[in-house]
Amino acid sequence: MKQTSVVIIGGGATGIGILRDLSMRGVDAVLLEMGGLAHGTSSRFHGLLHSGARYAVGDPESARECIEENMIMRRIGKQCVEETEGFFAALPEDDPDFAARWVTACKAAGIAAEAVDPAEARRLEPRLSPRVREVYRLPDSCIDGFRLVWHNALSARRHGGEVLTYHEVTAIRTEQGRVVGVEARNRMTGETVSIACDYIVNAAGSWSGAVARLAGLDVAVSPDKGTLVVFNHRFTSRVVNRLHKSSDGDIFVPHGSVTIFGTTSTPSSDPADCTPTSEDVTRLLDIGEPLFPDLRGYRILRAFAGTRPLYTPNNAAGRAASRNFHIVDHMDEGLRGMASIFGGKLTTYRLMAERMSDLVCRRLGVATPCRTAEEPIIPDPSPETLARAARSFPAHGIKLVADRLGDAFGEVVKNAAREADNGMLCECEMVTAAEIEYVANDPATHSLHDVRLRTRLGMGTCQGTFCSLRAAAALAERHVSFALSPVRDVQTFLQERWRGLRPALWDTQLKESELNRAVYLATLNLDGACREQNN
Repeated sequence: MKQTSVVIIGGGATGIGILRDLSMRGVDAVLLEMGGLAHGTSSRFHGLLHSGARYAVGDPESARECIEENMIMRRIGKQCVEETEGFFAALPEDDPDFAARWVTACKAAGIAAEAVDPAEARRLEPRLSPRVREVYRLPDSCIDGFRLVWHNALSARRHGGEVLTYHEVTAIRTEQGRVVGVEARNRMTGETVSIACDYIVNAAGSWSGAVARLAGLDVAVSPDKGTLVVFNHRFTSRVVNRLHKSSDGDIFVPHGSVTIFGTTSTPSSDPADCTPTSEDVTRLLDIGEPLFPDLRGYRILRAFAGTRPLYTPNNAAGRAASRNFHIVDHMDEGLRGMASIFGGKLTTYRLMAERMSDLVCRRLGVATPCRTAEEPIIPDPSPETLARAARSFPAHGIKLVADRLGDAFGEVVKNAAREADNGMLCECEMVTAAEIEYVANDPATHSLHDVRLRTRLGMGTCQGTFCSLRAAAALAERHVSFALSPVRDVQTFLQERWRGLRPALWDTQLKESELNRAVYLATLNLDGACREQNN
């Protein structure tokens, strides 16, 4: 039986942030995640680093937390943040009284909202509607959720924390009203792992209700589904919010070469409900078109969806539910050694982790203070490492690779130097063979899908049409294997990509999907149809 002080359940930003915080305080901790890191809500959102302005009127506490954490993230997680700034823009049909209340609320929350002349705003963002009547500049930015989670994992490991992916918790063991351990099933091997512990943190997001029930508890958390659209154009350089009461389809966020637009809000009974629909996509286009009139002319790369874990003690639903985070100490319900955390936003993940870690440390008698707001998540690479990297990586992609890999960058540079040809496997995201090989050998990686979450392989224009085959071949040549065969792994990888392509299957994307089908079905016979016909 494995022994640790704390077991954390859930490998999203909140759970991995707690693992980092506790590990930095010297607390032994193990994190269990039933899938890959960041496969849930932390990778299924618009990527907005909130200024807090969106919540200033309806949730001033969240607004203040967001602006404070926004500034902290720019310091400690700069490799994950693109400081784009943001616009809040109102159209003639938007309520001017709301805008006035909003400006006052932003000031009260400590959020700088600077008025911008609409003509100047359109000079800076030419694709904005000429009907825009009021614009404000704020410190919104964008953040890479995949990278943020992985960087926290690397930092936690550096301080002694342990991460076990694809381990689904099946039982929480208690004795005389106190938690004593958990049992988890390794979803790759089917083996059962028993871990004795003094404390359990339930940070499973939309699944936190199911985890609580394993201990005979009930928490008021409800999944809320949101759908987003990814355009293959960066048609805005800034985050653009519609200046009205929070609603569907009122945020545009630039990310690298794409723009993410969303989101919807629909109550769901299934935490795993992450399949977007064509109806969601067309409705979002209708909603977004008044702010960006040429919206339907931009190529849609894909759609995606995820669920938010909303705290709903008063049966509030959708946008009526609080976006703040909540911690429940189950000692108040008669079970010592367990607490749950849910709600909140990725922007405030570090604060959520600090508050939960404070509670755990009080219960364990640990007095070490939190340091996560002061210490960078990952160190900057040395000039010497960057110079060596220039011999094996394209000069214009070195910073991107360094930011993506974090602690692992130096090791990958060494590996690349030994490669006869560090070939570029994914041109869209500039992912090379050395990076793929290193990530594939990480203990938390079990598939091409996991490689994608860490490197962004297959997330560009071709959506895996070319790079998935290249990556599978490169790993086979290097004798790196997963539980699935290379063929089955590529099939699973492409099927996940197909889920996001299908709801927007028209125009250019339809043509590319036919190319994908021709490559993998007609040429490579990936579906086995030719074999079946021959038989």
